[in-house]
Amino acid sequence: MTETELTETGAQGRRSARPVREPGARGRCFDAAVRAYLVRHPEATVVALGEGLGTGFWRLDNGRLNWLTVQPPETAAVRRMLLPDGARRRTVARAVTDHGWLDAVGEPQRGVIVTAPGVLMRLSPPAVRALLAACAERFPGGALVFDALPRWASALARRAAGPAGGRRPAPVRWGLDRAELPRLAAAHPGIVAVREIHRPDFPARYRHRIPVLRALTPLVCEVRFAGARCPRSASSAVS
Repeated sequence: MTETELTETGAQGRRSARPVREPGARGRCFDAAVRAYLVRHPEATVVALGEGLGTGFWRLDNGRLNWLTVQPPETAAVRRMLLPDGARRRTVARAVTDHGWLDAVGEPQRGVIVTAPGVLMRLSPPAVRALLAACAERFPGGALVFDALPRWASALARRAAGPAGGRRPAPVRWGLDRAELPRLAAAHPGIVAVREIHRPDFPARYRHRIPVLRALTPLVCEVRFAGARCPRSASSAVS
């Protein structure tokens, strides 16, 4: 994994170097989705759910965006210590399932894109529905990018997982097959499109030639929300 050094201009005009780790294949899919959204909404807020000590801000900063990292309180304190808040980025100490973090997004009319790598798969199906509904209602014209394991893989991960707690990550609780993407669009009336994001460096002519491999690999999806608020509803698409 390579590292480069980027700089950020702080509120006082001081410049400080920050290490920026180049993402892997999955991370490049997330970055591509964020960059594409920022082309359309250059002053948008990027909400990074469960980012940990990720350095996406320094990779993707266009000089105009705002960045919000949402972390549980116990890890938010560590991030603030190692990566202190800046003029256009800050950390919010909230659990992903505590939708109070949505209130921290200022000026959502400028655009909002939420990234959730490794997050939704560790939520219960009702919690996934609730998160999609909350974002669709609060962020009109926004988007949410997440990754998911195929259902067979998520079931295998649940069986193989040891007891939760300590340093163990939360167990995988939700899976999604590629064939279910059209149904996911019906999870809330505010969802207007769902698409798979392919690796930017993977030639398109090979994507559909290895169906078995596609069935075995995780997928990265972008959910787009309507530009107007819609009433909340439930669906069996997330189950």
